[in-house]
Amino acid sequence: MNVTDIFIRRPVLATVVSLLIVLLGVRSFQLLNVREYPETTNAVVTVSTAYPGADAELIKGFITAPLEEAIATADGIDYLESTSVQGTSQIQAHIELNYDPYKALTQISSKVDQVRSELPEASEEPTLNVEVGETTATMYINFHSEELETNQVTDYLNRVVQPELNTVLGVQEAELLGGRPFALRAWLKPDRMAAVGVSPADVRRVLEANNHLAGVGRTKGSMVSVRLKSETSIHSVEAFEDLVVKRTDAGTIRLSDVADVELGAETYENQVVFKGTPGTFIGIQVTPTANPLDVVPRVRETLAELEPQYPATLEHTVVYDATDFIEESITQVQKTLLEAFLIVVVVIFLFLGSLRAVAIPVVAVPLSLVGAGFLMLAFGYSVNILTLLAMVLAIGLVVDDAIIVVENVHRHIENGERPYDAAIYGARELAGPIVAMTLTLVAVFAPIGFMGGVTGTLFSEFAYSLAGAVVISGIVALTLSPMMASRMLKSDEESGSRLAAFLDQAFDKLRWAYERLLHRTLNYTPVWVVFAVAVLGSVFFLYTGAQNELAPDEDQGSLFVMSTGAPDATLDQTRMWTDMYNPIFESFEETAVYFNANGISPGGPPAPNSAFSIMRLKPWSERERTVMDLKQELQGKLGSVPGLDPAVFLPPALPGSGGGLPVQFVIGTTDDPAVLNEVSQELKKAAEESGLFAFVDTDLKYDLPQARIQVDRDKVADLGLTMQEVGNEVASMLGGAYVNRFSIQGRSYKVIPQVQRVDRLNPEQLESYHIEAPDGSMIPLSTVVSLEREVQPEQLNRFNQLNSATVSAAPMPGVTMGQALEFLESKADEIFPRGYSIDYAGQSRNYVEEGAQLVTTFFLALALIFLMLAALYESWRDPLVMLVSVPMSVAGALIFLFLGLATVNIYTQIGLVTLIGLISKHGILIVQFANQLQEEGYSKRRAIEDAAGIRLRPVLMTAAAMVFAALPLVLSSGAGAESRYALGLVITTGLSIGTLFTLFVVPTMYMVLGKEHGRGEAEEPAS
Repeated sequence: MNVTDIFIRRPVLATVVSLLIVLLGVRSFQLLNVREYPETTNAVVTVSTAYPGADAELIKGFITAPLEEAIATADGIDYLESTSVQGTSQIQAHIELNYDPYKALTQISSKVDQVRSELPEASEEPTLNVEVGETTATMYINFHSEELETNQVTDYLNRVVQPELNTVLGVQEAELLGGRPFALRAWLKPDRMAAVGVSPADVRRVLEANNHLAGVGRTKGSMVSVRLKSETSIHSVEAFEDLVVKRTDAGTIRLSDVADVELGAETYENQVVFKGTPGTFIGIQVTPTANPLDVVPRVRETLAELEPQYPATLEHTVVYDATDFIEESITQVQKTLLEAFLIVVVVIFLFLGSLRAVAIPVVAVPLSLVGAGFLMLAFGYSVNILTLLAMVLAIGLVVDDAIIVVENVHRHIENGERPYDAAIYGARELAGPIVAMTLTLVAVFAPIGFMGGVTGTLFSEFAYSLAGAVVISGIVALTLSPMMASRMLKSDEESGSRLAAFLDQAFDKLRWAYERLLHRTLNYTPVWVVFAVAVLGSVFFLYTGAQNELAPDEDQGSLFVMSTGAPDATLDQTRMWTDMYNPIFESFEETAVYFNANGISPGGPPAPNSAFSIMRLKPWSERERTVMDLKQELQGKLGSVPGLDPAVFLPPALPGSGGGLPVQFVIGTTDDPAVLNEVSQELKKAAEESGLFAFVDTDLKYDLPQARIQVDRDKVADLGLTMQEVGNEVASMLGGAYVNRFSIQGRSYKVIPQVQRVDRLNPEQLESYHIEAPDGSMIPLSTVVSLEREVQPEQLNRFNQLNSATVSAAPMPGVTMGQALEFLESKADEIFPRGYSIDYAGQSRNYVEEGAQLVTTFFLALALIFLMLAALYESWRDPLVMLVSVPMSVAGALIFLFLGLATVNIYTQIGLVTLIGLISKHGILIVQFANQLQEEGYSKRRAIEDAAGIRLRPVLMTAAAMVFAALPLVLSSGAGAESRYALGLVITTGLSIGTLFTLFVVPTMYMVLGKEHGRGEAEEPAS
């Protein structure tokens, strides 16, 4: 007795199995996490070391190089990037995907500690920070006050708001942007200091000696212990002003006599401006394991609770919320899911013409989708855009098995059998094919789980969720569907359905016409074999001729702008130019809000000549144009601002792609940076002339004016001074390094002496500064130093411990990542001298690493299906016939990619892999039935002709169900439409064309390769 017989004879058992699937699935969906994409752990550990006043070359040689060498020996590092600029060394260790970031942080911290003693004494302690997840915050909140200064707002945020936000469940970090922490600034007056005989070293010594922290302990008597507190530190501006710097015969000189002392800010090198008004931002970074859709409401709730406590004029505004895109994307996919379901119901009805017959596959759809939730929970998956996309495709897939059962049982009923007997025999005939088709689809997606990188991490959930739904549909098709068919199906005469009778007659006519055409086709078998070989050969040329990219650009509702000004530009100059952006942003009717972060360079150290801007658009339903439509127009308008070089780009479409511009082409060498600069500039020039890029830049530029202070060693020695004393005096006046800290209301702040700005407007003013000689006299600095003008790089970069220059670019509209990188690679071959290497960062690195993986996965999936079918059918020939339509289907899809309707990207490649399973089902149905007919005594040719004719209706029905289920993906709009379109286009076109080829090529190849199964013939060994 066949297993399907049990469930037909025991309807309660079949119903119980289905109800268990429903109960487990519903509960599982209630427990599943909801997020944008599957969980990935991509992390960057940043090691920052400040050496105030030091030039980039000193930073690179004495701080960056030794730290890099030590950090590189830590485990789990994918690649290292470093930047050395004046006053700061920044090293970024990009951690391998899904490697434990905190394990890597521990190792890197240990490596840094090992070389700390080798760093210059005047440098500050290296600070380590780990960013897990996306480098762009999930949410930006602006805080602004009409009365409070920025440093006062910053202090309030540091004391009250930031600590509360950091404790919100799921928040990794609440980071301040554009903040200006309090600092005691002693603005030195060089002229006054020279007049009273006070040197910068005197001021520094006084601050160090008189603002001292001391832990004095306690007294302890025989019965009583008293704790002691020393008042050796300073807690107010007035106390600093009263410090005695020097006593002379003329009187006492206090700090207020030689400096303006104020409670200022630690830095004045960055500023955030929201819609033209300065503010202070807090960026919310969400932990990789948390759901942003849960975290952001918690943050908003916390802010609402804190708002009544704000100072009177302080207010906040949410200026950027990435969950808007996430929610809209998920809503659109859910809408597509419903549309696909309704379309499939209509398609099935139009093929069967009976509501009774339609009910059976329709019931299978929700059962399969809900049941997949249990498997998703068991595997630790989440409800996200990709698993929802899998459910959309599953709608067209999971009805296939039920449709086949209904059609086969209906055929037996029309042949005169009772519904019960028809269900018994029909289910028995299809048990094998259903198992084969289910296993085939599971085998298709199995290789995706073996992939590494972003593709494997993201699409494993897509693939296995879809496979899980197919497995459940197979179970339903072998249990519930035959039982329902035995009780619900009737012959056309009994049901009295005119539509069903009409459709049966129509399909009978179509079958007869098809069989006649097929009969004539099989008379020209060599022609079809040559045609099949030609199509197979075309796949390579179609694939290589299509444009390539990692993922299609997505309309995420925001446009990002990175801007660079003159290398010697101050923050004031940068602000002046970015203020000219504001009317440009407002000129677009699609604009909702915008802001400029001046002096901030995402992914790199702060630079006063850099700016980062975001133009947030209105919701998708309130605008007609997409970000892709606006990007080039915005680029052109911003390019008219004279003082900045802007690059407009979109946020990365996939998580783990890194920040910055889409194209990041890294040149590495051991050559001197000056030589490397010539090479990188030549490549940049070629890229600009190519017309492929809207913006091209390189991070190595020899355009920064610098004044070199030449010290006359002989004169220094003659005056009884040392180079150390001269260097320290100049650094104390200009460096801006902090001396120590003081406290106000339980928090400590830096004490920073520095010459006031009016006395350091240009390098020539240094010559009027005075230093103290050993005899106490004040000597003009011009006595021992002279200035030489030169041009130096803005920053010195290294990549994996090689001197590097990164050519960053934003491609023109219509130019893909593959085209851009292919051009740069070809030019590099022409331009680069011997010993130069190329590498990639950011999105470009992901594209290069992921590109070949899916091609390998495609062939691995094909091999697995072949082996599984060979095992099931004990033949090497039959699987070849069953799978011959795969290249036909793939070629059909690639034609549209070749014509430019989409690109070869991560979504279309996944679609091509999915096509293997979809199209092979047709071959399995036809070949398996043809083999059965041969065993009943049919000749090989008659068997394949009859099998193809009999299976025509279920083949067309299952193909139409899948094609029309995927059609809403092709026609979708709104958030995330681009990725849905790419996947849907491949499925609809590939399956449509592949099905057409299947109906003729599979029978032809069966005649050529098919095994003889006729009765009375000698048993053939598996061949």
